[in-house]
Amino acid sequence: MPLIVMCGYPCSGKTRRTEQLKVYFEKNTERKVHVVGDEAMGVEKNSVYADSQKEKNVRASLKAEVERKVSKDDIVIVDSLNYIKGYRYELYCLIKHAQTPHCLVYCLTSDAVSSAWNSSRDPTEQYTQDIFDALVLRFEAPDSRNRWDSPLFTILKDDTLPFEAISDAIFKRKAPPPNQSTQSQPLSSANFLYELDKITQDVLMAIFNAQKTSVPGDLISVPGTTEKISFLHNENVQIII
Repeated sequence: MPLIVMCGYPCSGKTRRTEQLKVYFEKNTERKVHVVGDEAMGVEKNSVYADSQKEKNVRASLKAEVERKVSKDDIVIVDSLNYIKGYRYELYCLIKHAQTPHCLVYCLTSDAVSSAWNSSRDPTEQYTQDIFDALVLRFEAPDSRNRWDSPLFTILKDDTLPFEAISDAIFKRKAPPPNQSTQSQPLSSANFLYELDKITQDVLMAIFNAQKTSVPGDLISVPGTTEKISFLHNENVQIII
């Protein structure tokens, strides 16, 4: 599923823009739209963002949910702060592995505007001022020069979303090529250890049996190969070459 990553300050309009994108794509395409985010997971924001370990666990859960849903067919929208550039890079690696395009939608507001929007919310949905200020301070703004932040759509509070441009970005662009770190490694055979032990024992037995009749310098055939080995012998040591 093509991936759309939302990004911005707390209370910058990400969820509203996510809903607009969801409605647009459901109306104009036959693709399903999956929203993955804090609200969908029932995250208690003030508790989570006050504890670095809890926040890390939430990010890991969001990433795992994206990984389960992302493919080449439908659309996944990540509706969360996504304020850490390293985390955005991790999401980029997911789409490289899945071989599907992505884009970033940056809801750009000032901290004063976002703070006012936060204050206008129902008290149960507000960020505390300390948490809000800390998240704004830690925010790492996206940069279109970074491949994981590109293509980048920066949206101001009164802008209309560029739906066609976003659609072109996720449907008409080629997916980034996978690299070695994002490609699945071949799985080992389930009976690998058994086979390894069996082959090792066959080689050892061939050497032990050959020693009974061979003299130093003789060549010994190794089971399963065309190679031969020789061994040297003296009174104190026996060396396999």
